Amino acid sequence: MTPEQPTAAGPALREGLITVTGGQVWYCVLGAGQPGVPLLVLHGGPGAPHDYLEPLAALAGERPVVFYDQLGCGNSERPSDPALWTLERFVEELAQVRAFLGLTRLHILGQSWGAMLAVDYMLGQKPPGVLSLVLAGPCLSAPRFVADQRRHLEAMPEETRRVILEKEAAADYDSPEYQEAMMAFYRRHLCRLDPWPDCMDRTLDKMGLEVYHHMWGPSEFTMTGTLRDYDRVGRLKELALPVLYTCGEHDEATPATTALYHQATPGSRLKVLAGASHQHHLEAPEEFISIVAQFLREAEGRP
Repeated sequence: MTPEQPTAAGPALREGLITVTGGQVWYCVLGAGQPGVPLLVLHGGPGAPHDYLEPLAALAGERPVVFYDQLGCGNSERPSDPALWTLERFVEELAQVRAFLGLTRLHILGQSWGAMLAVDYMLGQKPPGVLSLVLAGPCLSAPRFVADQRRHLEAMPEETRRVILEKEAAADYDSPEYQEAMMAFYRRHLCRLDPWPDCMDRTLDKMGLEVYHHMWGPSEFTMTGTLRDYDRVGRLKELALPVLYTCGEHDEATPATTALYHQATPGSRLKVLAGASHQHHLEAPEEFISIVAQFLREAEGRP
């Protein structure tokens, strides 16, 4: 997304680089000058840049919408230093982006890993001025997330399961057979559109694989990285602000697990989008945008 590239909300109005711990990250603000409280968008991955979230630009008709690519992926710098790929540094990066942009009041939307980042920012820094959280396809318990993917795998065709189990036993994650089986899984639970939209393809082309492999692992359903023990379910009761959880019927973040997060978060809301998966903002964009827009208005005390 560049100033010359139109979106659903018109051209980008502000773009640049921000110096953060470890390098520089790219950002873009759509809808600058709109009266609503800004929405800061945290992409997933780790290492999956913002492009696939571009439908959220539709929200810029009434508020600034801020995208940024986290360090190590997309349009941001890609230093080769594994010491940078920590949850704590990404939380610090979020705080630095917010400070640079002067976002004294804001909403935060975190998708997938971005939900981890948003929750840890709120729990660790107790930052003032955050009016609400939208946690889309959230992963707030890595062990539960992996267990859910393994249940999804049990429902895949026998040949797909066999390839995945054999290649994982041999740690042969780069084999064409494993990659093909992985994509079959993704087309059920990551994004059910056929073909995948251009913004999704661009995210994959610009993935920060070093970050993803270090922090997560070789695939969505096989977690070997540093986040493997992450679990914040017991602390969700500390979130003292409006929270909206969303997921798809076929999501990697399953409706049952997302409902668990919802039940653990006082006063939160939950919306499950029928027929959709992890990228439900792409599969049901009008419904998703309508739900989020209404939630943000209500969190601001507006009709």
